[in-house]
Amino acid sequence: MTFMETIEKLRKLPRHGVPSQTSRGQEILPTSPASASPTAAAAETVNEQVRQLARQLANEIIAERDQMQSIARLGRTFTKFDMGSDVVSKQKETVTAGLWSDNLASLTTFHTGSSQTTSQRRYYVDVYHKAPAATGSAVQFSLAYGHAKGSGSSALGTSNDSPSRAIYSQYRQLLLNPGDSRFTTAGSGSTDHIYVINFKRNRLRERLDAGNFEIPLTLISASRPLNATGSVSASRTAGTAISLIDDSSLASATIGDSGKIYNIVSGSMDGGVFNSSAPIYYGLAYPDHGVLVLDAKMLDQQLNFQTNTGSNSEGNNHFALFHSISGSALQTAPSGNPYGFLARNSEQVTSTHYFVRVKNAEYNFSNNPSYVTGSVGKLKQSSFVNNPKTYITTVGLYNDNRELLAVAKLSKPLLKDFTKEALIRVKLDF
Repeated sequence: MTFMETIEKLRKLPRHGVPSQTSRGQEILPTSPASASPTAAAAETVNEQVRQLARQLANEIIAERDQMQSIARLGRTFTKFDMGSDVVSKQKETVTAGLWSDNLASLTTFHTGSSQTTSQRRYYVDVYHKAPAATGSAVQFSLAYGHAKGSGSSALGTSNDSPSRAIYSQYRQLLLNPGDSRFTTAGSGSTDHIYVINFKRNRLRERLDAGNFEIPLTLISASRPLNATGSVSASRTAGTAISLIDDSSLASATIGDSGKIYNIVSGSMDGGVFNSSAPIYYGLAYPDHGVLVLDAKMLDQQLNFQTNTGSNSEGNNHFALFHSISGSALQTAPSGNPYGFLARNSEQVTSTHYFVRVKNAEYNFSNNPSYVTGSVGKLKQSSFVNNPKTYITTVGLYNDNRELLAVAKLSKPLLKDFTKEALIRVKLDF
């Protein structure tokens, strides 16, 4: 008896306890429980048959669906992500790297170039990691000197518009809170003149990594001429070099309009802050801007910078800082290595992870024309019949319109057949 025949037989049976009518319209009274038992038993038998047939039909439907899915997977080209289980978005992590070219964290060679004009050099000097004419040479950071009243540089015939005044005003507006007219350091309080180290923006990424920079400085060993663009003499005597770091290991940052602010103190990344109970303060670090401001008073006192503060006097003081940094590389640090300018950058990266799940029955065939032969698409390799193999080399990410948006390459081809499954994690950083 088929499923439909069973249903038709059920429809013709009288329902227990429900009145029925004769062909003449006369009502037939319900039968007594005793006389109804055979009919109820027959109905129950039919019901059981219906249930069995229903289960059989359901199993056939499920088997057919699974078979269709399996067939579809064999030649599948795209797999739609389950956004709930296959995609993890908005994962944030902080990534650091060496700040200098080639992602190096230590710089021990320092060069200036002749490409800057005389006018530019009055304001700042660019520092390269290689000779400017060498292949791959690039600017790593710039040095400048600023004075609130314009001392230490020539006004060049103008009124109150000397380079040192412009530099001080520029960094005051960039770094200080509104209403503050002077940089104030823990070393000497309010100061009229400063030295500035400004890292190249493309090397900085988002910010300077606080706690991961170390500035080497050595003593200026001889009297400086009035215009010291290239004749500053730095000491090569052992023990005359120092290193400066920030105090992030001792105290939390001060928060200002320019972001986080740390003190620059005497110390090293390996040894920490020198005399941590009473640090020697040299300036301020602004990691969000990639700027280090050094107190000129402290550099004069501790390293004999002999900063020129004459009125309308072209001192080119920033070259003293250049020679102090570059000269330190000629000395040996306590670690046994030459002093180097150490620095790392930092950036927060937002990532989305896509988990590409390749089932055993999927992606075992290739659309590459070399995979088949003949007009009917016969497998070229006879050994692939009933046992096809492919090598996964690339994962493409598509939108709903099947437009390619991103491509991920595997480090080496991944063998795939019916006995293997794969889980490939694709990470997109923003």
